[in-house]
Amino acid sequence: MTDTNAGADEARQDAIGRAWEDLVATARRTAVEGLVVGTSGNVSVRVGGLVLVTPSGVPYDRLTPADIVAVDLEGNQVLGELAPTSELPLHLAVYRNTPAEAVVHTHAVHATAVSTLVPELPLIHYMAAALGGPVRVAPYALYGSEELAANMLGALRDRTGCLLRNHGTVTYGDSLDQAYDRTAQLEWMCRLWLTAAALPGYSPTLLSRSQLHEVAEKLQGYGQPR
Repeated sequence: MTDTNAGADEARQDAIGRAWEDLVATARRTAVEGLVVGTSGNVSVRVGGLVLVTPSGVPYDRLTPADIVAVDLEGNQVLGELAPTSELPLHLAVYRNTPAEAVVHTHAVHATAVSTLVPELPLIHYMAAALGGPVRVAPYALYGSEELAANMLGALRDRTGCLLRNHGTVTYGDSLDQAYDRTAQLEWMCRLWLTAAALPGYSPTLLSRSQLHEVAEKLQGYGQPR
């Protein structure tokens, strides 16, 4: 192996190692902040042609660098001894059909509750614009199934997040931080709507599509310039 090849391989391994550390930290954050319970939910991040994913049935606080799990975009495992998450078809569907670099799937309580009540999260707050528009609910299907992945893709059309009926949430982004932030925002909006809608004799005011579009345009310039 030439020095150039050796250097490139070392850089690739370093990138994979850092991505795994970030993935484990994000997975642990979903548990600490109450978006999942036990080993529910899963997280993934893309590194080139590989997808690093949380393993099936392993508590996040027990994961170490030796537990790395990675598959290619066809789902073939190329790194690790532990089995990948049972929701691998869901994650791969996102990567194959969107520009996602990271995916977060949770069983967040308020979002899951909303998924059982409505076909779309009512426009209770303008942050729906950060997810591309009104958040849809994907029809129920068995967890880990190709049917669930297909239903999710329908709900994600022109969106960066959706609800899964009687199941939870899926969000994606160009980084783990962005995917996680979208998950947290979605759970917060669901909690907000449930809280407002629970008051007897009152109905929460909702935003119009035109108001949401106005917000979406303004959000394009949000944040610090790069």
